[in-house]
Amino acid sequence: MAAKKSPFFDTATTLGKIVAFLGISALCGVLAAGMLIPVAAMAKSGMTTGNNILNALPASFDKLPIPQPSTVLDSKGKVIATFYEQNRDPVKLEDISPYMRKAIVSVEDERFYEHSGVDPRGIARAAMSNITSTSRQGASTLTQQYVNNLLINNQELTGSEDSTVPGNKDYADKIREIRYSVAIENEMTKDEILEGYLNLVLFSGREYGVQAAAQRFYSVDAKDLNLQQSAMLAGMVQLPNVYNPLTNPERSKDRRDKVLGNMLRAGAITREEYDEAVASDLETDPSVAQSGCIAAGDSGHFCDYVSRLITSDEAFGKTKEDRTNLLYRGGLTIKTTLDSSAQKVAAKEARKMVDPSDDSNLGTAIVSVEPGTGNILAMAQNKYYNPEVSDENSEFNFSVSRALGGSGGFQGGSTLKPYTTLAWLHEGHNMWDKVDTSLRAYSTSYNWKASCLPGGSTRVGSPWTPQNAVKYPNSMTVADGLYWSVNSATIREASQVDLCTITDYLTKLGVLNHEPYKNEDGETVYEPRPISPQYPSFVIGGSGQITPLSQAAAFAAFANKGKYCEPRALTSVTDADGTEYKVKGESCEQVIDEQIVADMNGTLQKIATQRVSKGRVPGPIAGKTGTNNKATSTWFVGYTTGMSTAAWVGRHKDQGLDVRNTTVNGQRYGWVDSATFAAPLWTNYMSQVAGNYERESFGNARSAPKPKPSPKPQESDDSDDSSPSSSPSASANPQESDNDSGGNSSERPEADQQGSPSDEDED
Repeated sequence: MAAKKSPFFDTATTLGKIVAFLGISALCGVLAAGMLIPVAAMAKSGMTTGNNILNALPASFDKLPIPQPSTVLDSKGKVIATFYEQNRDPVKLEDISPYMRKAIVSVEDERFYEHSGVDPRGIARAAMSNITSTSRQGASTLTQQYVNNLLINNQELTGSEDSTVPGNKDYADKIREIRYSVAIENEMTKDEILEGYLNLVLFSGREYGVQAAAQRFYSVDAKDLNLQQSAMLAGMVQLPNVYNPLTNPERSKDRRDKVLGNMLRAGAITREEYDEAVASDLETDPSVAQSGCIAAGDSGHFCDYVSRLITSDEAFGKTKEDRTNLLYRGGLTIKTTLDSSAQKVAAKEARKMVDPSDDSNLGTAIVSVEPGTGNILAMAQNKYYNPEVSDENSEFNFSVSRALGGSGGFQGGSTLKPYTTLAWLHEGHNMWDKVDTSLRAYSTSYNWKASCLPGGSTRVGSPWTPQNAVKYPNSMTVADGLYWSVNSATIREASQVDLCTITDYLTKLGVLNHEPYKNEDGETVYEPRPISPQYPSFVIGGSGQITPLSQAAAFAAFANKGKYCEPRALTSVTDADGTEYKVKGESCEQVIDEQIVADMNGTLQKIATQRVSKGRVPGPIAGKTGTNNKATSTWFVGYTTGMSTAAWVGRHKDQGLDVRNTTVNGQRYGWVDSATFAAPLWTNYMSQVAGNYERESFGNARSAPKPKPSPKPQESDDSDDSSPSSSPSASANPQESDNDSGGNSSERPEADQQGSPSDEDED
């Protein structure tokens, strides 16, 4: 319905301005006479006439944005969570039930479509009622109430101490409300005002606006509200807590029936409709829309990660307070990379591997990253996202850094060995080269090349005697050493390359040390930093703490022909006005030579296929196992060309407590390594989801040159051919291909009789 503009209040004309002023001045006189504001309040305002107040006010005011919930969506647009201080879902007037429109007008301002913002007749009626009775009656129109709610919103956003709350207003407040109401009526149509009011007003608790209220009390949309439901909600507006049908059903029904009576008298409904509605019960069907990540279910920790990305990024505000306000009030639509179908499987398998409330209190985590984009596809763990303190809950995200809500990473164990292999190949060596693994002790005088450190080398601080978990030959190929994850083989390779080449690869692939450290001032610093080559034990995961997310992203580069993509969770962020915020796009860089990656993948593919999946995960697949001392951190990080996944199982707290000889899910485990929990977790998950993403070849690994054939006997002395010289590769007894890195044996070599290893175990 179009707005009806009364010529007496049309301030666009000179006459209108005069009449408007005289009308408002008259109203001020009524107010001053004691109808709504006592004379004492007039004195408090410091003004003696309505004219002075009127002249002191601007003609209009800025209407600041109305708080709206922010919504987090998965990659296909499915809602993951909402964030709000005021639960509000604005809708168009045509999407609000006609019954609701009529109900609110009938009970709050029956002359809404007849006045121009202020209703002199209503004021006179209220004044007479207040003079002749002990109860007090207000005379605010819907327009005035709309203005009042807008002013309250402005105060909340700006931190103003001005009061516009009913009961606390003084004379000046009321005059301001009247003036702005007249201005609003000249700026907006009646239907626009009604729509704005119904989307703005508080109904109950944190439910603002009719759509949120309809969902809260009846689990329906505002357009589907019937007559009695509309009357009940309209009746709540006056005193939301008093007329709440869930806590005060009798008072709520009485109020509803009075609203229905108003509608009947106003001709908004028929007698038949009235009788039927009054005879009905409240018949509420409540639903609760929780704010924040606690309502995100299986995606709770990913949701928390996304929220922290928003509140820590200056693209969304100068201060953290500004960014938090934007998240909870800005009506953001946050589109993410999450694959909800993969996420559901990840959460299910993470909890199946170790029950959240299991007495072992072990943690599990699965995080998947898409090679070629860096998109985070899944991020789950066995513990539920919940602030309540219990063994089955944890607000810490096991997959990410402390700064983004994580627990700060875990020792990587043998999952760090591929980086030594990369350095080995980078410096011109081959997978089929043999290394001497007989050296099992490194003294403090042994120099390790480290060109990026002062002096160009480093030494161990005390004699280092790393052991193997089982007995191996004293010589083996690099491929065999990686396949069987032999500590002495990896360490021997590292001793023959530049340690800084290894750490350079780690840094370029985003694998950082999240272990806290002391700065020069003795303060504890939690910022991640590059893994240092100063302590050679890092090559077998003996130092530093790394996150599952960084592992998944780094190994995604192995799947992507050496191109590393920074992990990302956000694809777009847009506010309620359509303003787009800058988010990190795909950021990829070639950091490993394609052939080097293909050579290493030849061995990692055998690990995943022969030792882990054993036919359960559709290939091609590749990956690496990892276990640290006491098995407090066990891993399998594996990948296809379409999905890279890190599976971790271990202690998220009490990390010094041995996992071996522990009962998990009712079963006693003696020896524990990556094959016990982490590798099966990866297999159980990837067998269900890997087929949804591409699975192409990792490229062709180079084969060792074949020995030259022995020369045939000479038939004549005049041949120009001479005896072939032996080549280094021929004398090295090379394997035919690095794909045969396991040799002819399909079993692990016999157990080492030297006892328990003193460093990270191989798997």
